[in-house]
Amino acid sequence: MLIYSMSVSVDGFITDREGGFGWTVPNDEQFRFHVEQIRELGGHLCGRRLYETMLPWETDPSMRDNELQAEFADIWCSIPKVVFSRTLDAVQGNARLAEASLAEEAAATLDATNKDVSIGGAGLAATAIELGLVDELRMFRNPIVVGGGTPFLPPVTEDVPLDLIETRTFGSRVIYERYRRVRGESDGPDQHVRSSPRRTRR
Repeated sequence: MLIYSMSVSVDGFITDREGGFGWTVPNDEQFRFHVEQIRELGGHLCGRRLYETMLPWETDPSMRDNELQAEFADIWCSIPKVVFSRTLDAVQGNARLAEASLAEEAAATLDATNKDVSIGGAGLAATAIELGLVDELRMFRNPIVVGGGTPFLPPVTEDVPLDLIETRTFGSRVIYERYRRVRGESDGPDQHVRSSPRRTRR
């Protein structure tokens, strides 16, 4: 399955009006949960900004300050990543630049593993949602209203039915919500493409 997972505000934004996301920093309980989730991944598709945000986990030894962070770094380093960018000529770590369309790269990454694959970066994930590629949405809903910023989800032209299959409340009062897309026989891959789709490389 292709999974899109992010921390969000109560009003559905992954960054605030100034582009900040300091309010999404997880406590130890939630961080351990993240570690277990990425352990289940066989690949990751990401936009340039997310790739650059996460790169220190592969290159900066100071990110391994404690046992839990070191465990996360080891798992993250082991996951093959495909980076979508129009501006990067090369990438570091266990990553390569995308050479095909998002749909083709997603299919190839899923075919290369028997595990789930995640996608990250709001713009890239929005395109995947518009193309009908995302199977699960996972939200860590933080108890804050930011009133604007980068939305977790893009506008869609048709309803996208979901099943709520899991919830969990952490001690920090962050609520985890896991939704699986309900697919019908007529649910083709282009059902939710808008008239002017986003470009996937950034």
